[in-house]
Amino acid sequence: MTAETRTMGEGGVTRRDFIHVASGALIGVGAALTAWPFIDQMNPSADVKALATVEVDISAIEPGSGIKVKFRGKPAFIRRRTQAEIAEARAVSIEGMIDPETDSDRVKEGHEEYLVVMGVCTHLGCVPLGTAKGEKRGDYNGWFCPCHGSHYDLSGRIRRGPAPKNLEVPYYEFKSDTKVVIGEEV
Repeated sequence: MTAETRTMGEGGVTRRDFIHVASGALIGVGAALTAWPFIDQMNPSADVKALATVEVDISAIEPGSGIKVKFRGKPAFIRRRTQAEIAEARAVSIEGMIDPETDSDRVKEGHEEYLVVMGVCTHLGCVPLGTAKGEKRGDYNGWFCPCHGSHYDLSGRIRRGPAPKNLEVPYYEFKSDTKVVIGEEV
């Protein structure tokens, strides 16, 4: 009987096989524990998490007007549309649009009068006009980017100009009838 035969267990597994597997597992666990602090430091810090959402009181927005708020260092537009503006936005055929999207896809069900979009032109990142009183709203009564002539409609959809996409709709939720939270919890 050889030494190897004496150390074999059932199925032909030797002690040496067990030591190799145990050593490999120990090295793997050690590597994971060593790497964890480096991986964990890549998570967003507390100050970044604080900027991840913004809560806005929308009770003072009059129908037909809007406000501009800062969200993640960029402007976001919140417009309270009148029933006539909603009907106008819904009556538009999306066929032939640059970036076809229906009005109902861009607003929250039950809160159709409020449109929340990022206030950054999708052409070169300018801030379109049309939120403050007296600003030019363009040919479609939405927003107008004077830098290169992009015209957006009442739903923030690009209708004319060089912009390739509609104004972005960020993630948002209504906390109540008077409060909206833009952004997701990180």
